[in-house]
Amino acid sequence: MTSSSTSTRKGLTKIATNRLQKEFMEWQTSPPSGFKHRVSDNLQRWIIEVNGVPGTLYANETYQLQVEFPEHYPMEAPQVIFQHPAPLHPHIYSNGHICLDVLYDSWSPAMRLSSICLSILSMLSSSSVKQKPKDNDHYLKNCKNGRSPKETRWRFHDDKV
Repeated sequence: MTSSSTSTRKGLTKIATNRLQKEFMEWQTSPPSGFKHRVSDNLQRWIIEVNGVPGTLYANETYQLQVEFPEHYPMEAPQVIFQHPAPLHPHIYSNGHICLDVLYDSWSPAMRLSSICLSILSMLSSSSVKQKPKDNDHYLKNCKNGRSPKETRWRFHDDKV
């Protein structure tokens, strides 16, 4: 990413741009274990490779997260979804939407993308079953036209999976 790339900053505030540049540099020097950032010239949209933790249901599996940072990041949470194919997990819908409180209600500006990624990896690692959410088909039916997962009213009631 170059600092002269104005097209990547068009929708970001100065605070968001500064914060993302700092996080980008941190990812280049020491990314969280199990993650790899695919570098592009777009500061607002990152692709993160997620590697399943050995000894878990997702060992030796690799997935891609798409992260879109909003104009007012970090005051507003980024949108994080799995690209196709999404892992089979009770809190990950087949369209890639993730039911995880830190992406929505529990977001704090003090959080960073690395903390979100570690929460996602923890969620995957602690799962005892590989299955779609029970309401997957209903959710997909009501989530047409590329609706953002941030428009969903999530119910965070199961922290055991």
